[in-house]
Amino acid sequence: MSEDISAPSVADRARLHGLISAWLIPPVPPPAWHCALATLIATAAAILMRVTLLGLSGGVGATQTFFPAIVLVTLYAGWKWGLGPIVAGAAFGWWLWGGRDGETLSEDEIATLVIFLLSSTITLIVAEGLRGALRGLSEARRQQMDAETRLELTQSAAGVGPWDWDIPTDTLYLSQGARQNLGLSPDEPITWANLVDHVHPDDRAMVAERIRNSVRAGEAYEVEYRLADLSRGERWIHGRGEVRRDDTGRAVRILGLNFDVTRRRRDEERVRESEARFRSLADSAPALMWMSRVGGQRDFVNKAYSDFAGCDYEEALVLDWRTRLDPRDLPVILKGQIAGEGSRKPFSLEGRYRRADGEWRWLKSFSQPRHAPDGAFDGFIGIAFDNTDAKQAEADLASVNELLAERVQAAVAERDAAQAALFQSQKLEAIGQLTGGVAHDFNNLLTVIIGALDVVERHPEDEARRQRMIAAALAAAKRGEKLTQHLLAFARRQPLRPEICRIDHLIAESEGLLRRALGDAYDFRLRLGGGIRNVLVDSGQFEAALLNLVVNARDATPAGGEITIETRPVTLPVGFGDLGPGQYLRVAVRDTGSGMDVETAARAVEPFFTTKPPGEGTGLGLSQVYGFARQSGGSVDIETRPGQGACVAMLLPIAEAADLPTASAAIDPIANQVPTRVLLVEDDPQVAEMVDAMLSDLGHTVSRAAGVDEALDCLARDPAIGLVLSDVIMPGGRSGVDLAESLARSHPGLPVVLCSGYTGGDQGRAQAGAWPFLSKPFSLDSLARALSAARTP
Repeated sequence: MSEDISAPSVADRARLHGLISAWLIPPVPPPAWHCALATLIATAAAILMRVTLLGLSGGVGATQTFFPAIVLVTLYAGWKWGLGPIVAGAAFGWWLWGGRDGETLSEDEIATLVIFLLSSTITLIVAEGLRGALRGLSEARRQQMDAETRLELTQSAAGVGPWDWDIPTDTLYLSQGARQNLGLSPDEPITWANLVDHVHPDDRAMVAERIRNSVRAGEAYEVEYRLADLSRGERWIHGRGEVRRDDTGRAVRILGLNFDVTRRRRDEERVRESEARFRSLADSAPALMWMSRVGGQRDFVNKAYSDFAGCDYEEALVLDWRTRLDPRDLPVILKGQIAGEGSRKPFSLEGRYRRADGEWRWLKSFSQPRHAPDGAFDGFIGIAFDNTDAKQAEADLASVNELLAERVQAAVAERDAAQAALFQSQKLEAIGQLTGGVAHDFNNLLTVIIGALDVVERHPEDEARRQRMIAAALAAAKRGEKLTQHLLAFARRQPLRPEICRIDHLIAESEGLLRRALGDAYDFRLRLGGGIRNVLVDSGQFEAALLNLVVNARDATPAGGEITIETRPVTLPVGFGDLGPGQYLRVAVRDTGSGMDVETAARAVEPFFTTKPPGEGTGLGLSQVYGFARQSGGSVDIETRPGQGACVAMLLPIAEAADLPTASAAIDPIANQVPTRVLLVEDDPQVAEMVDAMLSDLGHTVSRAAGVDEALDCLARDPAIGLVLSDVIMPGGRSGVDLAESLARSHPGLPVVLCSGYTGGDQGRAQAGAWPFLSKPFSLDSLARALSAARTP
């Protein structure tokens, strides 16, 4: 019957060896006092043994008991200490044989001492040699024990358990590691026959079959099986062994080992489960997925990949996608693939591929490099999405965008046309308002003028009545002139006579007029902070604009309210409306009236726009102020809220006082006229008749022309003409400015005076020229001044 053989453990053998070494031959030389004590004890024991056995009588055996002491001391402490028992034995023999009585030793006793010394010396040498041999053997066995210990520790740490089966005797040896792997206790008896009982029932037949094959056929024994004990969960053991045979070829022994591979099995199972989950996930994805090696060969593809290709898994791994690419996309895809794989960085491709059913589909792929556990590049992981629907939607969207662009363009064109029509309607409405207002005012003025002239015509002999009617007609004409000036100021066509003015002085001088315009029902205040600052403005137009602002404030403020005129300098670091950055003087009229809402304030400067009842306002006040401010290089700012009054301010550029022109001596232009021949160029016969009469009153001889060409003919025929007075707006496409420029070339030095009631597009040319300019209507005095200025070098 076979039995389990367990050799003494390494620890037991090590303890036994330690005891021998500690009592007989210590591995490290003991201290000197240990050696001396051992020498004394051994010597005393030898003497005590001799005295006990033979007493103190002489005779043989005086030194025999010292040989064991010599050997023991030499083995324990070394040959140097072994000399001690030799010397003690010789001295004891000499003393015992006669030394104590003073007798001389006999020749036999001397010979015995010599033999003792020689024998003990030889014994000492042999003992020292034996000591060295035993120490070497002890060191070798210690190293062997250490190696065996390390081997056992290594095997235990690695989970490896050696075993040995002697087949003829059916003796089974299991190491502690083998027992631990099998879940056996160190002292549990085990035989080969019942070893199979510890194998899982499902694996017993397989293990027995492997053993039989190894014994019969000499195959290497290697198997993996589960243990029957499931208390610690399923555990796997890997067994491996080699069969040894005798000279006849009969199997006599199997040497092997086993180790626990449960962790590896569990890891493999987790890997299989992970791979199964990955494949299930990849196969359920609607996108094409693959993994490739360094050379581009596919390692894995998912179901969507195989379905798109229309082949099984193995065929899909070796499919050449170039055969499925649209020829139009093939060059671009190949170039991108070579560049992407060569860079070993993520890259993307997009192209048309033929599906298994023959339909062309857009695929957009993304490839990501993958790396081995050691970090080396190991190929690519790729995924591709079918974005055909997105491409189609993109194309549809582009078509829709083009259609929308066309419709938007058409809608914009319709909007522009509607806006143009609206603007035209607004302009017509404004023109209608302007025409109505001008017609109303001029009808009133013409009524006075026509009525006065009619009375004068009917009663020429009534001097007093004639003087009154002429004065009324002249006053109405002056009002008409002011009305046209207001209109031209709003249209920025009114020629101004700007001069350097100190605004605070102008306002202070006009205070009386302004107070009379307000009356006693209002509190009027001046807060003048302009100081010595000057502006370049037409003083008369400024006073008219300021009066308009004060009258508007009065009309918007109930009796008992307050109206204030304020001036102060302001600095605009950035532009404000139509104004650029710079220094400005702010002239504001503030009231405590009803104020305006946002819509009303936005239209306040429009011509003929008024919130007053019909017949109480023309709507030209603020428009005239705005036109004057813009012509003076400034602007108008309105601050107002309903119920909180209003503040209307003119912002005028500050000018330097050094620009103030020097005043000339007062000269009477009519009395100092020098008669000459004047060419009057005027297309309106009535105006020409009136101006002809005025020139005749000044003592001049007049020739008349109705256009530029006729004027040039007159100059060619009459070299006595010494001055030309021409209207600016002329028929035939050529203006009075064109005539003046032509005369400057053909008749240099010939004086020219231009006049007009509205210069239109030639206003800038007329004012920029070197010719005196008369604004219609003009008086005889103004005409005389212009003629004198033209003839002055």
